[in-house]
Order: sequence, then C-alpha cells, then structure tokens
Amino acid sequence: MARSVVRSVVRSVVIGSRDNAGFKALRALVADPREPRRQGRTIVDGVHLVETCLQRGVAIQHLLLSESGQEKPEIQSLLQHSAAIDRLILKDGLFRELSGVTHPLGIAAVIGIPPFAEGNPSGDAVLLDAVQDAGNVGAILRSAAAAGVGTAYLGTGCAGAWTPRVLRAGQGAHFSLQIREHADLAAVVQAHPAWSSIATVVRDGVSIYRLDLRRPVLWLFGNEGAGVSDALLAAITHRATIPLAATTESLNVAAAAAVCFFEAVRQRRGEDGLSPR
Repeated sequence: MARSVVRSVVRSVVIGSRDNAGFKALRALVADPREPRRQGRTIVDGVHLVETCLQRGVAIQHLLLSESGQEKPEIQSLLQHSAAIDRLILKDGLFRELSGVTHPLGIAAVIGIPPFAEGNPSGDAVLLDAVQDAGNVGAILRSAAAAGVGTAYLGTGCAGAWTPRVLRAGQGAHFSLQIREHADLAAVVQAHPAWSSIATVVRDGVSIYRLDLRRPVLWLFGNEGAGVSDALLAAITHRATIPLAATTESLNVAAAAAVCFFEAVRQRRGEDGLSPR
C-alpha cells in the first residue's frame, strides 16, 4: 500500500508493495516496449539523465527514489534543485525492478514524451530502418546529437526510442533531437529531393570519404543483419561504403553511423585531419 508523507515543499509517497497500482503502471513502462507510447511517458534512470532533464527544462512528472538511494550525497544535491517535484519513494527491491540495472544509483524520473515538431528537419536527419537493438538505437542517437544532427526518424521494426534501455544508451541525446517513431522512411526521402540521401552498404558503394557531405544529408542506416531494405535503397541518391581492413567484414551499425556523422562534421569544418603544430 502507499502512504502519503507530508513535507514542506513536495508531496512524497512511499510505495512498498508490487500490488500498488502506481507501481504496476511504472513497471509496465520497462516491461513492455510499446507502453511508453501508450502512456505518453517514460522513465529516465540515473543521476546523469535526471540532471540532464533538469538542465534542459524537461517536464518531470515524478522523481523516483529508492529508500537507500535518497540518502546518497549526489542524489541529495539533485533533490535540492528539484524541490517542487513530487517524489515516489520505493523499497530498494521495487526500485531495482524499474531500473533494470543490477546496482542502481537510486534516482530516476518519470517524464512526458515530447511531441514531434512537424516541418523540415533541423540540420541533418538520421533514418533508421528496423534497427532492433536498443543499445544500437541509443548509441546512434547519441552520436547524432553530438555531431549536430537535428532529427531522427525511426521506421517500423526499430527499438522504441523512449524505452528505458534506449534512453540509457542515448545518455541525454533524446533532448537534443526531434524524434519521430513509426515513420514512413520512403516518404521522408521523397519529401526532401534537394537533400543528399545516403545509405551505408557493406560493399559496392562509394567510399564515404569521397562523397561531398557539405550540404544537408538524410543518413539511412539499416537492420543489424539485413541492412537497408531494397525499396529504400532504390529511393536514395547515394550508397556509401566505409573502407575497412581486409580482415574485417563489416562495422556495427552504431559505429558506422558515428563514422559517417563525423566525416560530415570534418568536411563542413574544412579540417584536413592534421593536428595543429
């Protein structure tokens, strides 16, 4: 059962039972990848992500605290900067179920999923075609944000962008990007005929280092096993290959995306790759 604890600034609720309705709703957010979109909210876990939400002005519905974690100095410091946000305090075992990591720090936040802003992408855009691994999706979003990519379109079959695992891998990148899930990737390409649309392929593509990447790019990356679908390959303007050592067959999709994003950054900065003397 839950009991209210009256404090001077915030409302705190202690949850000690798995039968609590609020806990069940939160547990669904981490157990079912479809649930964040259904509920319109998700959970960000750990000091870094909660701090990022506070710094970016992301609307936090509740802070989630473990009984032992709320006493940690780094968490106490965060709480001082979030005095007006309601708190749910969970038994350590219940918090661990929501966190999904073996040794959670003891703080998380429930946030609303931001709406997608319609219109042309800001900066480059990345399109993901059935990239299924949550770690890969999060890592691609993280590299995209670091390289100044503004928009991400996730097609059918991708890991859910707002699931806790993808958020953890993204490490705050979500709050620098406009993200649309279940996007029609072919329609996105067709809507931007003046842009370069580039898909990475294992072989028979132009070296990424020979392409002119100085104008806006739609980057297309495909499924870990099957790659980009034939239908999408037929719609794009360039197929790019990353030159690899003869003994290596391919790169992980997240690593390939990072190489491509930062080759574009290098070209746009006019850098020759040499360290200054």
